[in-house]
Amino acid sequence: MRAKLFRRLLDWLFPTRCILCRRPIAPGRPDICPACQEALPRPPAKGRKGDFFSQCVSALYYEGPVRRAILKYKFDGVRSYGAAFGEQVAACIYETPELEYDLMTWVPLAPERRRKRGFDQTELIAREAARRLCRELTPTLKKRLGVRPQSKSGAPESRRANIAGAYTVLEPSMVAGKRILLIDDIVTTGSTLSECAKALLLAGAEEVVCATLASTR
Repeated sequence: MRAKLFRRLLDWLFPTRCILCRRPIAPGRPDICPACQEALPRPPAKGRKGDFFSQCVSALYYEGPVRRAILKYKFDGVRSYGAAFGEQVAACIYETPELEYDLMTWVPLAPERRRKRGFDQTELIAREAARRLCRELTPTLKKRLGVRPQSKSGAPESRRANIAGAYTVLEPSMVAGKRILLIDDIVTTGSTLSECAKALLLAGAEEVVCATLASTR
């Protein structure tokens, strides 16, 4: 009884809030309220193509409250947002039946960035998406040390040059002959996804398709 009363007191003092509009919602993990769900900025379902991936779909546009929530998640250490974001990615994948794949993986952070941040934001999103889709998530890539963050690399040409050769495949036999679904948090120019996809294809993957939480317009 005391524990129940204590939980109610905590809910009253520290209510769960929508991660976008910050209005109180039902107690539980941070989530997106129904009003914000209805107003979410969603890209076209057909997605886009890249140099080495055949399709990339995104759950949301990277703008407004979505952008603010993603920045809070990545740079303020609010890792609890990962579940709500993963749910959005899972729904996007589920609603794109032509996105066929044998293996689900993600774009990893470099080891030093992961240590500094305390978690890999894309891995958390991918794990929640895999859980909701009842699929296994498999690590396939490693990012080398000393690569400048893409967000600080400027023009598309600079981004491509910055990320060239940044990823290696952990175990080529794991991806050989497989269709790979590659998950990332944000796609802008597509240079990071293309570099990862190139590494996977060179290791023997049959095809790479992608899904991201957000995309720039």
